[in-house]
Amino acid sequence: MIDRARIAELRASEQARFAGANPKSEEAARDRAFGWHQGVPFHWMRDWPSPFPLTAAHAHGAKLTTVDGHVLDDFCLGDTAAMFGHSPEALSHALAIQAAQGLSTMLPSDKTAEVGALLAARFHHPHWQLTTTASEANRAVIRWARGITGRDKVLVFNGCYHGAVDDVFVDLRGGVPETRRSLVGQVWDVREHSIAIEFNDGRALEAALERGDVACVLAEPVMTNCGMVLPRPGYLALMREVTARTGTLLIWDETHTISSGPAGHSGSFGPGGDMFVIGKSIGGGVPCAAFGFSDAVARRMEEHRATLPPGHSGIGTTLSANALAIAAMHAMLDDVMSPAAYAHMTGLAQQLAGRIEDIIERHGLPWSVASVGARVEFICAPRLPANGTEARAAMDHDLEGLIHLMLVNRGTLLAPFHNMMLVSPATTAEQVTRLVAHLDEVAATLLA
Repeated sequence: MIDRARIAELRASEQARFAGANPKSEEAARDRAFGWHQGVPFHWMRDWPSPFPLTAAHAHGAKLTTVDGHVLDDFCLGDTAAMFGHSPEALSHALAIQAAQGLSTMLPSDKTAEVGALLAARFHHPHWQLTTTASEANRAVIRWARGITGRDKVLVFNGCYHGAVDDVFVDLRGGVPETRRSLVGQVWDVREHSIAIEFNDGRALEAALERGDVACVLAEPVMTNCGMVLPRPGYLALMREVTARTGTLLIWDETHTISSGPAGHSGSFGPGGDMFVIGKSIGGGVPCAAFGFSDAVARRMEEHRATLPPGHSGIGTTLSANALAIAAMHAMLDDVMSPAAYAHMTGLAQQLAGRIEDIIERHGLPWSVASVGARVEFICAPRLPANGTEARAAMDHDLEGLIHLMLVNRGTLLAPFHNMMLVSPATTAEQVTRLVAHLDEVAATLLA
């Protein structure tokens, strides 16, 4: 429906508008050209669909202020890291206290036991370990799964993302597995030990696991990193049944789907798994992550360690479970990630999803909306994708990049990856109304 020439024309004008409105960010980008490779301390910061990345001055609640003085309604929220708002008061207070008491001691802090109890009560797993990132936690659970099962293979889903873990970078192209093309410097073929199938394909799942050589299935209950892909009714229950029947560990990576409910998607809606990974938002933006596991898995881990010589296991780093991370998690779990916060987030997200559907219908756009809990996404395709291949086919990078640029020029910040929006406890109804108005204007402009 949207003319490609129109997209190119609007991109040129919106880029000029962006550059004119953000001279200090542009100057900062030039200043960083010496010292930082490509002008940023981490290359993902260049992935925004704008001529140069904005430079943040500060962020609080659900708003981000740039060095040019623009106050943006933030629905990106650090791509989930700040899903509960930037610098909530309880977190800021806890970090200030801990900063004066030591940041990393290689010993448990006085809050360690409380954090363990909070994790166990909320996520229904009795045993926990901490890491510094969710990538590291996913790498740890894969290693443990292989160690205690004696099996070498990992099953993941086409289009998945579980952080910087080499084992999961297997895609399907035309049904044929291949190492993800963007994986830099990969020297061994991950397909030798990793299997990728399509999400929502029950027959492929059973066929892959019945061979008996898969140590674990690593999955998000709702795929979020290739656009949102919802599970078909009964698919997650089938995953639980088949993994249990074949002696395969089921690992839920809920780093993103913690937006579904207070206990994550699996804890809120079921089914539970054998292991559980959570990162990013669990520390409110302070680098930390956790993985939990059942009594049965804990026993097998201890039995396996007993067969090994003492020494470094290859799991964890010096900064894992540092005192600052413990303080951050304590504040988030005990105060910020409350049932009341989730009630606000999910209720406002449902309103947002419904109002975006109204825009789509009113303008006759062949788009669709997916939402779970506090996470909402509009997809530039007439129906929701059922797997990674369909999600990849639905992506229109030129159109989506233009929409993002048009929205930020009007005061609304979305995540740079897909059309994802998060509603935080600090997000207001007025911010949702502004986002909807901006998106309505964008749709009308695209179709003009």
